[in-house]
Amino acid sequence: MSYTAEISRSNPTCFLFIIDQSGSMSDVLSTGRTKAQQVADVLNRTLASLITRCTKSEGTRDYFEVGVIGYGLNGATNGFNGSLSSQIIHPISAIENEPLRIEERLKRMDDGAGGLVEHKIKFPVWFEAVANGGTPMNQALNAAAYELTEWCNTHPDSYPPTVLHITDGESTDGSPVNAAKQLTDIRTNDGNVLLFNLHISNTNNKESVFNSDNYELHDHYAQTLFEMSSVLPSHLLGAAREKGFHVNENSRGFMFNAEAVQIVDFFDIGTRASQLR
Repeated sequence: MSYTAEISRSNPTCFLFIIDQSGSMSDVLSTGRTKAQQVADVLNRTLASLITRCTKSEGTRDYFEVGVIGYGLNGATNGFNGSLSSQIIHPISAIENEPLRIEERLKRMDDGAGGLVEHKIKFPVWFEAVANGGTPMNQALNAAAYELTEWCNTHPDSYPPTVLHITDGESTDGSPVNAAKQLTDIRTNDGNVLLFNLHISNTNNKESVFNSDNYELHDHYAQTLFEMSSVLPSHLLGAAREKGFHVNENSRGFMFNAEAVQIVDFFDIGTRASQLR
């Protein structure tokens, strides 16, 4: 395990989000929003955050290349629409320049006197909430492998790509374990592709977060997602500890029966690559 390569404009890294868009993503969470809406909001905020991390005085530096694959009724497809739909992976500057729209939303903020006040903010939208069809997870993982094989071949010295996969159901096109292994066998000189998996739930079942073994995972699907998930590199272990998670050197990038708020932590920790130059 390495995962220490410096990230620069000449050696960027890649974040690829795989999002379940099956019909069950229309289920409503405790937030009052559907799973699909909640995931879309967090993903759009994450994209905005990645842009901010790459913004310098002279403009946006292309430290990151980013893509989204959605899977559901139409199989595995580009999660971006509009001008970004021509290919899966884009430099972060291209994503900054091409949101589908800018929405105006209300955000509660500290008023400095112990209360909260609502402020209007601009909220760029790149990814739309969709919930329709089955769960062709194999197809999505194979599409990711196709994209990242080419990416790693053209970026051999880069910090390896990170795949962040969110689902709420079991694959409907066969076991995804072999497809996940083929994906994580892809590598740069700095290490193998990282695959992190989050299962989002609207139930009160016991959650499993960053497990280091599968002994307490009595659900077959939980065991499958655990088996698919990469071990967290040391700097991501640090990021997880900063957020209060109990992790060890064998912890995997895996959450099962996660609540809505944990999607935020999952994306934030998963996109903490090594140092930018």
